[in-house]
Amino acid sequence: MKIAESDFASHIVKSVHNKLGNIFFFNHIAVIEFNEGVHIDINNSSEIFEELTNFFGNSRPFGVVANRINSYSVKLLDAELFRKKVKNLCYYAVVGHNTASKMNAEIENRFCKSQKISYDSIHEAMNTIYGKVKKDILLSLH
Repeated sequence: MKIAESDFASHIVKSVHNKLGNIFFFNHIAVIEFNEGVHIDINNSSEIFEELTNFFGNSRPFGVVANRINSYSVKLLDAELFRKKVKNLCYYAVVGHNTASKMNAEIENRFCKSQKISYDSIHEAMNTIYGKVKKDILLSLH
């Protein structure tokens, strides 16, 4: 399910469309829906990181949900480089909608530092990541 067709659509604050896909911004989360067949690596993703930094700044904690509505590839060996680009990205989730995308999400999970990143529904991913980011924000206020 596309995020724009979900119950969360009315909460989208901003959306950006570029050659790699679409980014939908919420208060504490960005949902990325990459285009069919693109390959994501550190060399071609600078627009994504610029948009994330423009919206969330350099210190505000946030999460990213990759909504795998299309088939695409990610250079997982660049995972550490991705983390260095946006230091205030606290949580990451991948939503798989079919067997292949769920399998890819599980593979991505092995390259991430966080516990679980693979989710079966956009609702589960959004609610989990939102809860974690909000908890971090509350802890930083004390």
